Amino acid sequence: MKGVLLACLGVLILTPDALLIRLSGLDAIPLVAWRGLGMGSLFLITAALLGQMRLFSRLASGTGIALVAAQWANASLFAPAISLAPVALVLIAVATVPIWAAILSRVLYGQPTQRATWITIAVVSTGIVIAMSGKSDVAFTTTALVGVLFGLGVALSLALSFTLLRHNPEMPLLIAVGTGSALAGLSAFALSSPQEMLSGTTSAIAFTSFVVLPLSFYLMSEASRHTASVNVSLVLLLETVLGPLWVWLVIRETPTPTMLIGGTVVVVALATYLWHLRRRA
Repeated sequence: MKGVLLACLGVLILTPDALLIRLSGLDAIPLVAWRGLGMGSLFLITAALLGQMRLFSRLASGTGIALVAAQWANASLFAPAISLAPVALVLIAVATVPIWAAILSRVLYGQPTQRATWITIAVVSTGIVIAMSGKSDVAFTTTALVGVLFGLGVALSLALSFTLLRHNPEMPLLIAVGTGSALAGLSAFALSSPQEMLSGTTSAIAFTSFVVLPLSFYLMSEASRHTASVNVSLVLLLETVLGPLWVWLVIRETPTPTMLIGGTVVVVALATYLWHLRRRA
């Protein structure tokens, strides 16, 4: 339950991220640069202040390299996916995170996924499809296909990161996540320019890069140390339905009836699943 509660707190902090991206007005590459450099630098500075940089050598292993690569992919792919494909399609692709987490936990570490978890995955996925079905901007083109593939890459990399952290407690969380994020930010910065990075609302992107993302991802990554990665992945899906509420409150983009129905299905299903976990505990 400690892990589940940490994941819930992290996801709640993450929910304004979509709104802040909208308010920033930046293109995909500058967004990746801001977000990667912000979270990466903060994580690495924190690790240095805590005297953890001596653990950097632990990343020189298959697990360490995979963990850094997963974080690099997660930080690099989300913004381009949103720019290439309709948001609805991307969010549905990202919503496959718990499925990937269950598969990776089984394949890599032989950890079975219980029937209640699979039922919850099915119900939550149905709720997200319902929520996105009323969006008028859903159009499947070749460009959208690339965006959806990027969204699946985000889901797979998140699931891999949570799974590796769950089963390898010796991996330095701050250094691994910080290194992957910093590499994503540096590679995007090389393709961007200072003028492009300062062309939007810098206060919005700075807040999400240096506060929202680092705090939420640290809590979710730490949560994966205490509970199964599929549980963290399931809780993460709350961001898909709660994020648009921030957009509604600030920008006044009214959610469609299907979004409200699908969001209710997701919240009720996750609440029931968390009650089931608490009852078992």
